[in-house]
Amino acid sequence: MASARSLRSLLATTRRTPFPLVPVNAVHVIGRRLLNTNTAPILYSAHAKVKGARTGHVEGDDLRVGLTMAKALGGKGDKGKTNPEELFAAGYGACFQSAMNAVAASMGAKMPTNPEDSVVATTVHLVGDMKKLDMGIRVDMKVSVRGLEKGTVEKIVDRAKEVCPYSRATRGNVTTNVEVVQL
Repeated sequence: MASARSLRSLLATTRRTPFPLVPVNAVHVIGRRLLNTNTAPILYSAHAKVKGARTGHVEGDDLRVGLTMAKALGGKGDKGKTNPEELFAAGYGACFQSAMNAVAASMGAKMPTNPEDSVVATTVHLVGDMKKLDMGIRVDMKVSVRGLEKGTVEKIVDRAKEVCPYSRATRGNVTTNVEVVQL
């Protein structure tokens, strides 16, 4: 009976607590996201209009980009044009690197000021079976930061995976491999 009362008391406390009770010295595990994207304040909105699918063009507020079907997919692979996978690789890489910069500052680590000394090389693979219309993407990133120890960079990368909006959006749906390499 006493244990049932204790359990009811614990459950009542848990219902009132918006976050799980975690000891201060507990190991942080990537858990369920606390940000409700339906109700969170909008910080910025990007707009893009695509005409012509993979062989058309993209227009945005400050963007005009021609699209081409990659040669590997049977297209022309026109010079000076891009494709959705390259655009995703660019966006994810830039966002991840920004998350690394923010995380490093919060950890007291100094990221290099020269852009060439901090590089995120992102490859987005279109995978699956086009004939069956069963496709997805896989992401490989190579992260290099000059002037920081590999262990420090790995800690920054691990935390950036939790912070980067692209990482959060793809978690559980897109395999993302991040490797820290020396410059």
